[in-house]
Amino acid sequence: MKRRAILAFMLDRPGVLNKVSMLIRKKMYNVDTLTVCSSRVPGISRMTITLREDDIAKVTQVIKQLEKFTEVISAKELDTNKSYWREAAIVKLEIDSDHLKSLQDRFNFEMLEKKNRDIQIIQVAGSTAQIDTFLDEIGRENIIEIARTGVAAMEK
Repeated sequence: MKRRAILAFMLDRPGVLNKVSMLIRKKMYNVDTLTVCSSRVPGISRMTITLREDDIAKVTQVIKQLEKFTEVISAKELDTNKSYWREAAIVKLEIDSDHLKSLQDRFNFEMLEKKNRDIQIIQVAGSTAQIDTFLDEIGRENIIEIARTGVAAMEK
């Protein structure tokens, strides 16, 4: 299934997020990530919804239905070749410091805290694929806890 990102701008009002999630649920889509933040315009929120769907007609239908909501100002799909998709993760690991240092040249991460000799908390940022690759390389069995932000996307 192809990963899709829908960018929507909407009025910052109570209940809007619920309306959007109910629409997607009714269409039987599984949302991968949902990221909401304020925009540079006061009273307007910016929402990035990622889901997996191969059928462009179904994605177009969701966008058209989003635009029918009075609170939605605009909605569109972001082209992966014409936009940046990034996320961040905070990871608590039980891993040897030397192994972690060996990954520092290839991955964008920052040490937040070293709890003891082998337990460390780091922040890693990049594309979803980069974060997944990082987690695979450190070994998922070494992960104590993880929190991921979800995708934030922006047109180039």
